[in-house]
Amino acid sequence: MTQAFVYDAVRTPFGRFNGALAGVRPDDLAATALRATLERNPALDPGAVDEVVLGNANGAGEDNRNIGRMAALLAGLPVSTPGTTMNRLCGSSLDAAMAASRMIETGDAQIVLAGGVESMTRAPWVLPKPDRAFPAGNVTAVSTTLGWRLVNPAMPKEWTVSLGEANEQLQERFSISRERQDEFAVRSHHLAAAAWDAGFYDDLTVAVDGVDLARDEGIRPDSALHTLAKLKPSFRPDGTITAGNASPLNDGASAVLLGAESAATRLGADPVARIAGRGAFALEPQSFGYAPVEAANRALERAGIGWADVGLVELNEAFAVQSLACVDAWKVDPEIVNTRGGAIAIGHPLGASGGRILGTLAKALRADDRRWGVAAICIGVGQGLAVVLENVASAQAAR
Repeated sequence: MTQAFVYDAVRTPFGRFNGALAGVRPDDLAATALRATLERNPALDPGAVDEVVLGNANGAGEDNRNIGRMAALLAGLPVSTPGTTMNRLCGSSLDAAMAASRMIETGDAQIVLAGGVESMTRAPWVLPKPDRAFPAGNVTAVSTTLGWRLVNPAMPKEWTVSLGEANEQLQERFSISRERQDEFAVRSHHLAAAAWDAGFYDDLTVAVDGVDLARDEGIRPDSALHTLAKLKPSFRPDGTITAGNASPLNDGASAVLLGAESAATRLGADPVARIAGRGAFALEPQSFGYAPVEAANRALERAGIGWADVGLVELNEAFAVQSLACVDAWKVDPEIVNTRGGAIAIGHPLGASGGRILGTLAKALRADDRRWGVAAICIGVGQGLAVVLENVASAQAAR
């Protein structure tokens, strides 16, 4: 089997819910990221892209009917380029990259465009069809923005608690204080702002046409512990999770260019990181925030390395509490985690976040001269995904 490599990654700035990107359709957001990838790699003949694989969590509105294919067409890829859409909720675009890497490793493809998109602002309300014609009663429209909807009554009630309540349960299980969560959130904002100021994200992002948004919209450089401490709990009167220590609702898209080592000539570029290991794990739905722990452990085992070898971690910050629970379980130095900020500051447009953390990790490994890194993400309904990257330059220097 051949090996799969990351060659490039780009994303839009992430917008707030009902913010700067609210007027942009999700298929246009996705097309923006795909088109930018082609423009950044002018040696690549668009016809050489074997497949487009995009992640998307909602798919109930303008992102319906296979947004992977729709975005590929809107981006100007040839009509002969196949496109598909994967839905593993928050892990959708990391799942897309994992699927793309398997295509390359098995020889089914040489070059694949992966990534994902979400417009949580534009996610519609939906009405279930009635069991019979012309019902006399009222029908409730259900928001598809986030969380459980139209739940099957056969599901145990403990599985279908809100995402916030599930993480309050995680807080109780691991005794992670409100102060630790707030400190983690402040760090996320400060590191994200510092990374933007230092130019780290300049070549990882692309502007969206017609939108005045140069940076991630939710970053608060002046975030402070005393400010977050004043916020009221969001899910329990005596809880610890607030709007300040959880990821917000967002809009955005990401793209990752993957290829075989032999694709370098066709791309006119050298690979930057190798997909060294992949892992998936599932547990009780209400414990979803802890699922990245074993997913990452499995990915490391498949890469043939251990946590002592890891130099950087990109962990999607769905909630500060679940991020801290994962970091504690891995027993890694917290300072190597999300060194350029995380989703609490940058944002979490569900279908795009996996591509964001993978692209950020690939660049951070190069910038910090670290050989091994882990990208991990928790997923609603009790799942987690992880990918191990090996920095190609560091690997070559070590030989």
